[in-house]
Amino acid sequence: MDPMVLMDNLWIMVAFILVIFMQGGFIMLEAGSTRMKNAGHIAGKTIFTLGIVSLVFWAVGYGFIYGDSAGGVIGLSNFFYGDYAFEGEGLSSSVDFIFQLAFAAIALTVAFGGFAERAKLSVYVIFAVLFSAFVYPIVAHWVWGAGWIGALGKQDFAGSTVVHLTGAMGAFAATILLKPRIGKYNKDGSPNELAGHNQVFTALGVLLLWVGWFGFNAGSTFGVADAFFGFVALNTQLAAAAGAVAALLIGWASLGKADVPTMLNGALAGLVAITASCAYVEPWAAVVIGIIGGLLVFYSMKFFEKKGIDDPIFALSVHGAAGVWGTLSTGFFATPELAEMNGGQAGLFYGGGLTQLGVQFISVLACGVFAFIASYILLLITKGLTGGLRVSEEEEIMGLDMSEHGSYGYPENVNPQMNTDSANLHTGA
Repeated sequence: MDPMVLMDNLWIMVAFILVIFMQGGFIMLEAGSTRMKNAGHIAGKTIFTLGIVSLVFWAVGYGFIYGDSAGGVIGLSNFFYGDYAFEGEGLSSSVDFIFQLAFAAIALTVAFGGFAERAKLSVYVIFAVLFSAFVYPIVAHWVWGAGWIGALGKQDFAGSTVVHLTGAMGAFAATILLKPRIGKYNKDGSPNELAGHNQVFTALGVLLLWVGWFGFNAGSTFGVADAFFGFVALNTQLAAAAGAVAALLIGWASLGKADVPTMLNGALAGLVAITASCAYVEPWAAVVIGIIGGLLVFYSMKFFEKKGIDDPIFALSVHGAAGVWGTLSTGFFATPELAEMNGGQAGLFYGGGLTQLGVQFISVLACGVFAFIASYILLLITKGLTGGLRVSEEEEIMGLDMSEHGSYGYPENVNPQMNTDSANLHTGA
């Protein structure tokens, strides 16, 4: 058996582990960016929804993406996936399956950013099933699974559109239907800051996501033979770095302070933006893409907040706005050599004209509109099944840790009586 083929399979398994480990980054990011009374809930729902998406992807998701295509719209085979096909060439089918599953899980986690601090636990359960079955797989089939957008020559190497924009549109539908958190806006519409409880957690979450992104992007090379994964990793690193620095500087210049959350979101925006184009552009372009992503996320955050859209984790800005920009960026910066190697045509700045840019724009519009409308309809169905999407006002004020789970993520800090009881125990009082 060819040792290089085995190395390819081993590399994708390592990449799968890195992408799954990004869920740990999301736990830290989301918990740190929200209030202490909801921290345990956020951590717990991330784990059980990872379980749900895994089962749904096994049952129908993979088949809807990679099954025999019905008119380029949806796959219709390979349900309840259980094949092991490995003839010594390329990836084994099970390795490919597990890697693709990790991407579906990320899309769902992005979508849940728009639910934070006010959605019922039952809503997470039902929407996780519906989104994993009927939203992400259809978009993924269109682009990656012999669908109609892929046939146009769409360039989305690792998922700026398929994963991030799709998840962001799910979050957008949720923020509209759930409405803002209590206390977020005053009667005159002016916003209040509901600061997250732990910036250290948030920063650690971003770092974990940054590391996991090398599995996300570099893993999408599906092999090690020509070491092209190193080039993809280089572009990923440069874009993330440029996004962090650009967001820090624009926030500092605009706010008069070096705002930490803005800088962290800038790093993520750079990562999201380069996800589509990491295999199509030169390193200098990756820096430009990251810079624009970092600037875009700052202004996007301000825009949505002023429009009355309460997005606690900034999913619309980090994954939505940056996802759109990342998708369009290949239409500007894709080189002829890399486009020939990875599909599609050269970008506008390399003599490719508007052709590739047009394809990228069509894909953003089609995938974004579909993901939003489908998510909105599925949330309305969920609302009917659960008697409402949102917890009661009393439960929201109490916090979802206690109202949904009966225990606090930080019991000693949230319930001072526990500290008193502990002190009495040690003193024999």
